[in-house]
Amino acid sequence: MSNLSNNRLSVVATAAQIAAVKAALQTIGTNLPFLTGLTVEERIALPAININNKVFTEDAINAAVNNTGLIPSYVSVPNMQNDLLLFSQLDELVVLVKQLLEKLEDTQLLAGSEAYTSALATYKLFGSAADAGVPGADAIYNQLKTRFAVNASGRTTPTEPVQPS
Repeated sequence: MSNLSNNRLSVVATAAQIAAVKAALQTIGTNLPFLTGLTVEERIALPAININNKVFTEDAINAAVNNTGLIPSYVSVPNMQNDLLLFSQLDELVVLVKQLLEKLEDTQLLAGSEAYTSALATYKLFGSAADAGVPGADAIYNQLKTRFAVNASGRTTPTEPVQPS
């Protein structure tokens, strides 16, 4: 559990920052119009390149370039070269995007955790206030406790929000 007095994040992004990031992402899509999506089945079925078969692919392309008489006309060596070059170009970008995605996800996790931990502490404070008879605390506590269910061990656990009747 995080320490309530040690809030690592206390910022919000401005509307201008969010708009600029969205525009930058749009620019990436515009600059790489050939990016494609695959189905889950396609991702599973397609053979993936790794360090070992990348070297094999490079060797096969070099052999094809140097032995054109042995390659049938329906095999396009320039297409093979282009595919491998694009793979290498995108490899560099994928690493950068993954690093950014990890930071985005980590920051989102931390912000959400801090908000939720503080909300749980606030819930307990309202419960204590209700127990002490503080006027109005019962209504707030009762509203908040609808988000929790008592499990078999007698402990409360978060649930999906209960819709009012």
